[in-house]
Amino acid sequence: MALFIKILSLRHRYFWVVLISIMSCLLPWVKAIGQKSLGAKAPWPVTTYEAENMTTSGKLLGPVYGPYQVQTASSDQMCVALKGANAFVAFTAQQRANAMVIRYSLTDGASGESRQAGLLILINGKAAAHAAICSKYSWLYGDYPFTNRPQAGKPRNFYDACRIKALSIEPGDQITIKLEGTPKDASSCMIDLVDLENVPPPLKAPQGAIWLTDARLVSEQTSAGDYTVALRKAINLALKSSKKVWIPAGVYQISGDILLPSDICIQGAGMWYTNFVGDSANYPNPQRRVRFKGAGDHIYLSDFSITGKLDYRSDEEENDGIVGSFGTNSTISRLWIEHTKVGMWLDNSSHLTIEGCRLRNTIADGINLWVGVTSTVIENCSARGTGDDCFAIWPMASAAQKYQPGHNLIKDCTAQLPFLANGIAIYGGNSNQVRDCLLEDISAGSAILLSTTFPTKKGAMDNNFSGKTRIENCRISKSGGFDHSWDWRGAVEFCLDKKNITGIVLKELSIDSSLSSGIHIIGHTDNGTITTNTDTLLNFQGRMDNIRIGKFGLGTSVNTTDGLSVTGPVGGVLECQNTQLNKTEHKASRLLIKGD
Repeated sequence: MALFIKILSLRHRYFWVVLISIMSCLLPWVKAIGQKSLGAKAPWPVTTYEAENMTTSGKLLGPVYGPYQVQTASSDQMCVALKGANAFVAFTAQQRANAMVIRYSLTDGASGESRQAGLLILINGKAAAHAAICSKYSWLYGDYPFTNRPQAGKPRNFYDACRIKALSIEPGDQITIKLEGTPKDASSCMIDLVDLENVPPPLKAPQGAIWLTDARLVSEQTSAGDYTVALRKAINLALKSSKKVWIPAGVYQISGDILLPSDICIQGAGMWYTNFVGDSANYPNPQRRVRFKGAGDHIYLSDFSITGKLDYRSDEEENDGIVGSFGTNSTISRLWIEHTKVGMWLDNSSHLTIEGCRLRNTIADGINLWVGVTSTVIENCSARGTGDDCFAIWPMASAAQKYQPGHNLIKDCTAQLPFLANGIAIYGGNSNQVRDCLLEDISAGSAILLSTTFPTKKGAMDNNFSGKTRIENCRISKSGGFDHSWDWRGAVEFCLDKKNITGIVLKELSIDSSLSSGIHIIGHTDNGTITTNTDTLLNFQGRMDNIRIGKFGLGTSVNTTDGLSVTGPVGGVLECQNTQLNKTEHKASRLLIKGD
């Protein structure tokens, strides 16, 4: 009140100066509380620090937005290059933490051989931890499905990550990360970002559980440190006694399939404490990989990590990671999956819940709901650095389909930085939904893609789009990049590949800083993409409500991209309400756009 009286006593012109200053401070706050929050709403325990904002002795690279560039594959399309021993980045911690993830790119050798180096972590100038890094699980080249030979050109999959725990970081601490090794070992190392997290203590064993480390089980090991046989035995004992399988903190090598029958529960001490790892020597054999294979109902997996040893892609080989059928009412909770072909590739599951999982640096998809998946929820999951769609729903038609696919929900999820394909992709099905998701830095495809490219019809079975497919309340940024098969994708794209897409509802989307167009609707027939108006039109039916498209064309030209772009033989109706498309372009299209 005293301040208010003092302001009134000032000369007239000074009153307005002060008032304007006060209002300029208040306006951002007013705007913030008046604007609906978009994107993932579930709390995420990680604080991310971008390398471009750190103090460094290295070189800032970017931003760059074109394909086959390490900068484009970085968050915010920028990174820092460290060259030579003792090159560093440094930053100030904002919150307490005891664990760290460093996303790095270490260049391959000239012939594609893996290079090794080290990162030294210092806290307030004192050495706290050392992380060994290598290029073995990054850097692929050439055309799909890619090779490890640099001579093939077209590099991708630049990044890997290392995890460090048992740190002690307080707010205000100075964190320094130094590159160790000779120039021969590490000619260049890019740092993209650092995650800090305060990991809770390890969980305690459930009462009466079967311990994997029980001496009676460990004696069944086929080799020192290999727990494949022991885990199979523990599962059998747990089923007979109606108990859980408990995996205490530790590292456990797995070198073969782990079959998951009905009513089995496998629990670890936490994704930072319990780790199932592959056997490097045996991993080239697809049957000797880390593979948890669902084969029943009421299966419960929680609180552990899976770390594979896969460094190439072959679609003919069986997927590792979490695969198979989870029947009815199963849950997969708080898993960390890395360096496998896929994180999860699931079929014939109903009312499955996947929650709190992290998919990292896989060769292909993060999570794919494949044949016969219905009423399944993926929530509060994060995918980063996947080699195909971060999250996908592909209701492929198959004689093995047990449930009618559809009514699946992806919510409160974060998709970032896949080196191929899209953030979230839906390839058909009845009334699937995406809600409250954050999608950013999707530079090799679309943040959200709805497409008919992959088969969903076989005989009388047709799982193409039906009902209402809803995409709601999502935040999208720096997406819509170059796809090796489809050229530049829109940040949100509808790809009518010889089939119709109908029943689409987009609501409350923020799309900003798109590398190409904000929204792209493309029709494709056997005659090509751009066709004459005499061709049979593909039918698109959709509605947009409260869509905001900001900047676009960062990776191309604003003259060749648009807020909304429609190309090819597309007919039908798109209704728009309370929507700012920024710029609209029709190319050989008869799509009717109605509304504002």
